[in-house]
Amino acid sequence: MEYEIEGGSFPIVVCTLQKGETMKDESGAMAFMTTDIKMDTNTGGGLLKGLGRALSGDSIFLSFYTAKSDNQKIAFASCTPGKIIPIRLNGSNSIIGQKNAFLASEESVEISMHFRKKLGTGIFGGEGFILQKFTGEGMLFLEIDGEVIEHDLQPGEKLLVEQGHIAAMEETVDFDIQRIKGAKNMLFGGEGLFLTTLTGPGKVWIQTMPLSKLAEAIIPYIPTSTE
Repeated sequence: MEYEIEGGSFPIVVCTLQKGETMKDESGAMAFMTTDIKMDTNTGGGLLKGLGRALSGDSIFLSFYTAKSDNQKIAFASCTPGKIIPIRLNGSNSIIGQKNAFLASEESVEISMHFRKKLGTGIFGGEGFILQKFTGEGMLFLEIDGEVIEHDLQPGEKLLVEQGHIAAMEETVDFDIQRIKGAKNMLFGGEGLFLTTLTGPGKVWIQTMPLSKLAEAIIPYIPTSTE
């Protein structure tokens, strides 16, 4: 499978499939495809797997697209302004992503729930207890809100991140929370009560404009009816 990412701030990934190759996506991500591709929609491994994906932010069903001849094209578009990041899984590296991060992947990539191990992290970490985990071998495409910054953490190196800006990370990165120090900082700093602490080793993908913050920025400009 070959791919090309186009579209700037409104990205789309165009994949070229050879006969027998299969891509999968969450329902609704496919933008266009050529005519010699077979589509099949199912739970991707049974009802329990489908329910697990639903709990982690995706739909119960996945759509599978298999090329019936060579050089067939299929494209998957991001649903929000941002970036599409390609990640190649080699069977030994796993990626943890935020809810709704999954866009598309090769069929061999497995998608499952990922529970945060620490109670406080789940309650105060900003995204709940359940994230998405991606394993296996093959290409994985994640959609990121806004621009994306990659940060490689060395063993023991820490990074403090405002809640919501974590898009994805390698499974080797330790995820915890830290209370903001100082009463004035907590009350007037605008960052909430907690920051996320990421400890290496591993790569972290930071998104610059979480969808929740984009919505907050737009709301004041939405006309409201007056009666």
